[in-house]
Amino acid sequence: RFVTMAPKRKEEAGPTLVARFGRVKNNLKMGVVGLPNVGKSSLFNLLTQQAVAAENFPFCTIDPSEARCPVPDERYDYLCKMWNPPSQYPAYLWCTDIAGLVRGASEGAGLGNAFLSHIQAVDGIYHVVRAFDDDEVVHVDDSVDAVRDLETIQYELCRKDLTYVDSQEQIEKKGLQGGKFKLSENFLFCFAKVRELLEASKPVRDHDWNAEQVTMIREKLPALLTTKPVVYLVNMSAADYARKKNKWLARVRKWVDEHGGGTMIPFSIEWEQKAWALRDDEAKLAEYVGESGCKSALPKMVVTGYKELNLIYFFTAGEKEVRCWTMYNGGLAPQAAGVIHSDFERGFIKAEVVAFDDFKAISTSASMAEVKAAGKYRQEGKAYVVKDGDIIHFMFNVTAPAKKK
Repeated sequence: RFVTMAPKRKEEAGPTLVARFGRVKNNLKMGVVGLPNVGKSSLFNLLTQQAVAAENFPFCTIDPSEARCPVPDERYDYLCKMWNPPSQYPAYLWCTDIAGLVRGASEGAGLGNAFLSHIQAVDGIYHVVRAFDDDEVVHVDDSVDAVRDLETIQYELCRKDLTYVDSQEQIEKKGLQGGKFKLSENFLFCFAKVRELLEASKPVRDHDWNAEQVTMIREKLPALLTTKPVVYLVNMSAADYARKKNKWLARVRKWVDEHGGGTMIPFSIEWEQKAWALRDDEAKLAEYVGESGCKSALPKMVVTGYKELNLIYFFTAGEKEVRCWTMYNGGLAPQAAGVIHSDFERGFIKAEVVAFDDFKAISTSASMAEVKAAGKYRQEGKAYVVKDGDIIHFMFNVTAPAKKK
């Protein structure tokens, strides 16, 4: 039985719950995870090739397992076209290719501990799942079963987290000094609930935690793997992708909803590789796409990963440069200024801000004059929460040298 791709879900505004567990930083990474031979490294290589092609300088791959992918955005393209500056710098999503996991990794099988430590180093996960049949590409378990593969990786991550929870609890108990101190009710509840979820092979993010509990988990269990947001990438054959049908899609969607939720993106490495090879020949590419009207899923993957990490960016725009500056969602104007340079944050006076939509609706040239005349060019202070897509000019003054830490 083949299932048609599900209709698009309405995107919810604001950061997701799981993002609250993550590190509050501007340089967060997504890791590409999966069993061997599911298309994981092929996807990473394709993302890397596209990133290299989009660069103005030779290398964007920092090492063979890490790359940064430009985040596609029509707003950025519009500003670049408007100003046409010599320097154009988009937002980037950092991606890491993580070695294939095998059953028993939590106990050291295969690359085991190295694999899990690599997941610890990233902030979100692209979980690649195989949903294609190909006798030439051997499956590690000898047969294709997308749900079984999901269970395998989830089980290994949960077992590793369980071991970690036990060790952290022992450390806390040793600090009680023979009963002189007691563990708080919040601590006891959080550890008990975390253990209950993990023993059922459910991720820690699969619970409606309140702010106090999130703070406790972040403080006492900072290295949990199953608090990280996950984007599920279902790798189908080119034929299935073109006709938008695959027998595993509904079953994978059901499993995802029952195990912590998350975004599911169907795609096809086979289709993407062929389309990428034909990118310079419009006629052949159009012939290959045919009546299906298929488009690459890679831009959606990059944008979704960026949002799952709870990242946003603001623009600076002028004759010399149009640039996206990445920051954590919820950051204030001085923190945004600090992304550009620490002196900007230290000597912050004010931010002159216009929303991109207002600029596009009002301005007919590469200037803020019309926006100012329309009263849409605002002056904001230290308490201003920067919005995604703001165009900002910072005013600052630094007279004293930075304090030594």
